[in-house]
Amino acid sequence: MRQNTTCIKIKTNKQGLYEFTAPVQAWIRETGIETGLLTVFCRHTSASLMIQENADADVVLDLNDFFCTLVPENPLRYRHHNEGADDMPAHIKSALTPVSLSVPVEGGRAVLGTWQGIYLFEHRARGLEREVVLHILGE
Repeated sequence: MRQNTTCIKIKTNKQGLYEFTAPVQAWIRETGIETGLLTVFCRHTSASLMIQENADADVVLDLNDFFCTLVPENPLRYRHHNEGADDMPAHIKSALTPVSLSVPVEGGRAVLGTWQGIYLFEHRARGLEREVVLHILGE
C-alpha cells in the first residue's frame, strides 16, 4: 500500500459551485496509484464539497439558489454575524452538506459517473481562496 497527500487551492468569486474534477484526476495520475480510495477534504467551515452533475450548468445554479432560499441571509435571525450577514448562513449550509468525500480509484482515475464532477460549494457571498486536501491510499 502507498499513500499520497496534496492540497489544491480554489479561488472563488461568489457563492456557488466550482468544479475541480480535472485537477483531481491529474493529481491521481501523477501519484501512479492505480487502485485505491481517494479522500477529498475541505478545510473550511463556510464551504463544503459535492459530487454533482456537470453536464448542465443549470443544476449547480439551481442547487445554489435552493440553499440560499433554505438558509436566508437575515442578520436578525442569527446571533453570529461577526464577518457579515452571509457568515452564519454559510456555516449552516456547510453543516448541511459534506466537507469530505470518499471516491474509489480504479485504473488510475477517480471512479465517477458519466455526468458527475467534484465541486467546492462556496457559501460566502465574497470570493475567497479555499483549500481542499486530497489523500489517496492504494497501490
